[in-house]
Amino acid sequence: MPMMCISNMMRGLALSAAMIAGIGSAMGVAPGEVRFRHEETDTTIITKLLVDTYAEGRSVPTAKRIVSIAEKLVGTPYAAGTIEGTPEQLTVDMDEMDCTTFVENVLAMAMTLDERRTSWHDFIYNLERLRYRNGRVDGYGSRLHYISDWAIDNNHRGIIQEVTDRLGQGVGYQVKTLDFISSNRDKYPALEDDSEFEKLKNAEIGYRSHRYPYIKTMNIKNAELRDGDIVAITTKTPGLDVQHMGVVKLHDGVAHLVHASSKAGKVVVDDLPLAEYVRRNRTATGIRVFRLKD
Repeated sequence: MPMMCISNMMRGLALSAAMIAGIGSAMGVAPGEVRFRHEETDTTIITKLLVDTYAEGRSVPTAKRIVSIAEKLVGTPYAAGTIEGTPEQLTVDMDEMDCTTFVENVLAMAMTLDERRTSWHDFIYNLERLRYRNGRVDGYGSRLHYISDWAIDNNHRGIIQEVTDRLGQGVGYQVKTLDFISSNRDKYPALEDDSEFEKLKNAEIGYRSHRYPYIKTMNIKNAELRDGDIVAITTKTPGLDVQHMGVVKLHDGVAHLVHASSKAGKVVVDDLPLAEYVRRNRTATGIRVFRLKD
């Protein structure tokens, strides 16, 4: 399994004729409205990942594609806050990722391949659909900051489905008021703008005493997880529903997590089984599980 950072492998590499052929007309936000870390290398990396994964076969199931894309990103450095900036724009950074942007990148690529497209333009369109309320950038408050909000909005638009309560015994429910971001306004520079703060507060209103399912830590090893499942680790932290995310990869039938790890400092396939990984985390309560709709 390659551990070299893809961005270093691809830096300065020109697009091949096959890649260029895969680029179609732009969809969603125009390229000029996107904030890239390094536009040339970001777009090259995205296109190569799409072309290489598509070449593995048109009939490959979506779940297998998700795992394949996730593994290709192994070794990419971890960094938090890579999409922050004002004004709010769709931001793309393939050099560094946190757990959420890693999952978003993987899913947006899988969605693009499901459409039988291999263009970074189409990836951008799908990334915006995943990351923002109603699939459109409209300020900081339109970003789906909480996973509960992300899940409900994307489920409503037919992109993902939550399967937490379908995976066997041991499912419980948590009830929490999600207000961590507004309660920590000073940690989020975009919230210095009073209008953006009010937009965020309005979004949080829908998540007062919010009830959501989770598989308790002690029951994770018996959950019927699949390759390519998206796992969100639920938390004890007040005001917050989820503290970490990743992609499931089965090894000899045992679920492991492919994730952007702050501890490892990069994207890894975790050596620990998922059940043990969550058990060792003192602030975790269990997991929620999502699948990309075919």
